[in-house]
Amino acid sequence: MIGKLKGLVDQIDEDGLIVDVGGVGYLVAASARTLRTLPALGQPVTLHIETQVREDSLRLFGFLTLAERDWFRLLQSVQGVGAKVALGILGALSGEALSAAIARQDKAMMARAPGVGPKLAARLVLELKDKAPAFTAADFAGGEVGLERAPKLTRAAEDAILALVGLGYAHPQAAAAVARISLQLGQDPQTATLVRAGLKELAQ
Repeated sequence: MIGKLKGLVDQIDEDGLIVDVGGVGYLVAASARTLRTLPALGQPVTLHIETQVREDSLRLFGFLTLAERDWFRLLQSVQGVGAKVALGILGALSGEALSAAIARQDKAMMARAPGVGPKLAARLVLELKDKAPAFTAADFAGGEVGLERAPKLTRAAEDAILALVGLGYAHPQAAAAVARISLQLGQDPQTATLVRAGLKELAQ
């Protein structure tokens, strides 16, 4: 199995790219978001690879961050979501937007992605509400943050999430709200500040 490719960007089209690795060109499918942020032709690139083997084919899917790759895997755990739809969702919505849509059970936001109708959007936000991590914009900024490497919450953030859960909010929604607020406020906000801001965020 191929887990990572390092090479030069040889060609880019609307569905993917060719990565030249030592003279061998690998055809890699990618989301529109990834394709928009690739280096220029001839420049070095490193892609995290998801390999899918079928009876009659072997396909490579490339991602600039582990977070995007892990979202790709997670989205396909939902019935009716294959690789093409998963890439479409990732091209239309950032990791932060996906987390927000799931936390808020926002079917309309999820349905913005190509290939996602109202029924599938409802299934996505419902089935992923207990699985989706509270990704933030930083996770898609080129770092190595994925599901297995999600940043640890501060004690204040953990306490704030527990407080919000105690007030009746579901844990995924509380965690996503606190993650977004922590990113906005910075400088390790205190529990009381996070709870107040979290209540305001969740009430919207």
